[in-house]
Amino acid sequence: MTTATTPTSTIHPPSAAPSSTRILAIAGAAAGPLFAVLATGQILLRDGFDLRRHPLSLLATGSPGIVQVSNFILAGIGVLCLAVAVRRTITEGVGRRWLAPLIAIFGLGLVASGVFVMDPENGFPIGTPEGPAPAMSWHGIAHIVAVTTAFSGLAAACIVLTVRMIRRRAVGAAVLNASAALVFLAPVDPAWASIQLAVTALVAFIWTTAVALWLLRSSSAR
Repeated sequence: MTTATTPTSTIHPPSAAPSSTRILAIAGAAAGPLFAVLATGQILLRDGFDLRRHPLSLLATGSPGIVQVSNFILAGIGVLCLAVAVRRTITEGVGRRWLAPLIAIFGLGLVASGVFVMDPENGFPIGTPEGPAPAMSWHGIAHIVAVTTAFSGLAAACIVLTVRMIRRRAVGAAVLNASAALVFLAPVDPAWASIQLAVTALVAFIWTTAVALWLLRSSSAR
């Protein structure tokens, strides 16, 4: 999303750095597609799951829930790899000290979202009573905090990149990053909460994949 507009003087491309940095960027690029594939497979295969009523996080409940737990954790590790790659390659310019830590907050939030599973509700998994959970468990609360923190960190990262792109007069990239930040900060509509959260996750992983590809493509521009 910023490949064509960011001066290469502000980046030390992964190919010019140790090979481990390029591997980290590749892991960051793979995190989003992997999450999407595993989540989509579960949406299609898990009995009783309805994305119109059930957030993706509910896939982590029940006996097959280990798949989504692993999905959260693996995606989080991939995003943390991206944060390290960003830290190593973006060493100059506005936001250079903030971008990597903010991306890391998103990665840590994903890992925590897998470790702390939300409470079953709305008839899922099958056998769960309809309606919200009668009482929220400590791990259910921790899950909500993790998700909120994750998207807040990513929104802040988008804002940092927006300012960075404005300073470089990269209008298109600035608009895209600002739009992504608005998606992450938008209040959740209870009527469409599950769909909205799924779209937010999709935008989040498109963003992280785009940033990772930007780093990788910058290496071929040198």
